[in-house]
Amino acid sequence: MTPEQMRDASLQELFSLEAEAQTQVLSTGLLALERNPTLADQLESCMRAAHSLKGAARIVGIDAGVSVAHVMEDCLVSAQEGRLLLCPEHIDALLQGTDLLMRIATPNNNPQGAEIEAYVARMAQLLDPNATAAAPVMAELQLEAPVPGIEPVAEDIEPPAAKTLRKRKPATENGERVLRVTAERLNSLLDLSSKSLVETLRLKPHLAAMQRLKRLQNNSQRALENLNTHLKDQALSLEAREALEDARRLLAQSQQLLVEKNTELDEFAWQAGQRAQVLYDTALACRMRPFADVLSGQVRMVRDLGRDLGKQVRLEIEGEKTQVDRDVLEKLEAPLTHLLRNAVDHGIESPEQRLLAGKPAEGLIRLRVSHQAGLLVLELSDDGNGVDLEKVRRSIIERQLSPAQTAAQLSEEELLTFLFLPGFSLRDTVTEVSGRGVGLDAVQHMVRQLRGAVVLEQTAGEGSRFHLEVPLTLSVVRSLVVEVGDEAYAFPLAHIERMCDLEPADIVQVEGRQHFWHEGRHVGLVAATQLLQRPASQNSPQTLKVVVIRERDAIYGVAVERFIGERTLVVLPLDERLGKVQDISAGALLDDGSVVLIVDVEDMLRSVDKLLNTGRLERIARHSSKVVEAARKRILVVDDSLTVRELQRKLLLNRGYDVAVAVDGMDGWNALRSEDFDLLITDIDMPRMDGIELVTLLRRDNRLQSLPVMVVSYKDREEDRRRGLDAGADYYLAKASFHDDALLDAVVELIGGARA
Repeated sequence: MTPEQMRDASLQELFSLEAEAQTQVLSTGLLALERNPTLADQLESCMRAAHSLKGAARIVGIDAGVSVAHVMEDCLVSAQEGRLLLCPEHIDALLQGTDLLMRIATPNNNPQGAEIEAYVARMAQLLDPNATAAAPVMAELQLEAPVPGIEPVAEDIEPPAAKTLRKRKPATENGERVLRVTAERLNSLLDLSSKSLVETLRLKPHLAAMQRLKRLQNNSQRALENLNTHLKDQALSLEAREALEDARRLLAQSQQLLVEKNTELDEFAWQAGQRAQVLYDTALACRMRPFADVLSGQVRMVRDLGRDLGKQVRLEIEGEKTQVDRDVLEKLEAPLTHLLRNAVDHGIESPEQRLLAGKPAEGLIRLRVSHQAGLLVLELSDDGNGVDLEKVRRSIIERQLSPAQTAAQLSEEELLTFLFLPGFSLRDTVTEVSGRGVGLDAVQHMVRQLRGAVVLEQTAGEGSRFHLEVPLTLSVVRSLVVEVGDEAYAFPLAHIERMCDLEPADIVQVEGRQHFWHEGRHVGLVAATQLLQRPASQNSPQTLKVVVIRERDAIYGVAVERFIGERTLVVLPLDERLGKVQDISAGALLDDGSVVLIVDVEDMLRSVDKLLNTGRLERIARHSSKVVEAARKRILVVDDSLTVRELQRKLLLNRGYDVAVAVDGMDGWNALRSEDFDLLITDIDMPRMDGIELVTLLRRDNRLQSLPVMVVSYKDREEDRRRGLDAGADYYLAKASFHDDALLDAVVELIGGARA
């Protein structure tokens, strides 16, 4: 390629980027002007977009783009100056010009010259019925009058390429500069930041070990003091007394050094964790884009499809600035487009039908986008006629999907589920929009690929509503981590119906298979060890831990060895050289750096069906032997807030600990002196005696000074953390970051599990 050709290719790419941005401005503005043609700000933005495209096309040397943009600009300027009132015909023509400009800017998709001339002639006729088609074209050959507020293009001053680069400023978003970065680099950055976060979390067990060593030192010093007390009455030699004094001095020095280094390590771990979390959050935010990126053509598509079907339809969008992962946005575009087309075609009635039903002639489709509990929630509703349930019932019988007697007894919810079956359609004839058998099953399949769910609700005569929930990002997944064959596996929460404990008496035999009762039906029971090909544990408990997973109508209970807990996992793709690993979709790292495999629930359900069909499904052994209960560890919770106190008490009780509570520091101090505990959890700000005073008293008491102490406070400043740790606390947890896992994980670090 010659330097001249390389320059032309570069200019063409710049023009394509310019066209993509400006045509989006035009589409948005023109659709707003269709509803109110006198909006001055929209007229101004559309006119400037057309003017910019005309100048860019002239610089690059694309005459067709110059001609189309020029007649569009003339039309918009006439509307601005009041010489023309934009009507639907003008909006249609301007939108057609927007499409032409995008085609002109797209390589290998350029319109023919005759199509350009026909469009210019159409615009000239709309602007002035008495004008000739050649007028706008000839106007391009003349020196243009400057548009108010826009500098004329000085083509005789500098070369086109240099002028393009000079005029093209860095893109901005919300006032910030925007740079183009490849998706691979963003993925690599997120991967590295997640590993950095995991590495900082690996400091937690070292901190716990240091805390245990500190308690051992305290116990050693107390034992040495007791020995010294007993030897006071003994006649010791001078050498023995000096040796004992040296031991006391060395132990005191080592304890002081240990306290200092322990404090330094705690501070380093906290700061490193904070920075790693910020790094990870920032890297994750780089992958996020506003939901509006997937909506750029949807409003236009709904409007055009409605006009083609003889309907008046308007799409309203709420929450278009909601941030979503780029990959999720790309995968949502197809199902969202399908649902919008479905709403226009099946939902919204004709203007005549709507008027007879007492509705406005114009139908309304509303799309709401929001964040809820770490998920992206989409609600797509229309004010149409709803789903004809009797027609669905007849279609079920005609397609022999269910006997007539059974179909007559199906509830509304059950009837609506048939709409998600492959090939199911309510249209008898094939049109450009419907009747091809590619229906809501494709939508459900794509949403399931995103680890999400879709639900349809409807009200006869009032419309339908689709409720979609998908993760905000595919880079992380909220999962339930379990233990199977002494290894960790993760089940995505989106596919979990519930988790439960089964007693041996709860397992029944139905048709030679093991089942249990769940929500009014028998659910098949399978062993995770067989599915994942792991050896069964030799010390299986009497109570069976079961994860109930569901995919469409398929539901099974998967028996595991232990529930580790809910975790937010950073998804690490498996090496491509491994191919498809059965029942596994990806990997991740836990907080301690150990590897966990993420289960592919759809694949696992297929594996269950295969085992059933081949008769190789193994039974789960049921143990009925009684287990001797070990003593439970006791924890004292001191907090003046009833809500916080009860929340902590219930969390600890559910984990198996024995819990006592105190309403303030004085009440807690009395409880500590009269009873034995394995751990103290205390607030700082309390009446009568605050947490700092309570911890200080505890560390001065010979019997209580080695008791582990955790401070849980609303204060998360460094000086507050330092006060708590200096007073003698072993762990400091801020209520601002308080959640189930954080509290329970800290308790396990300090005193281990609930059983002694």
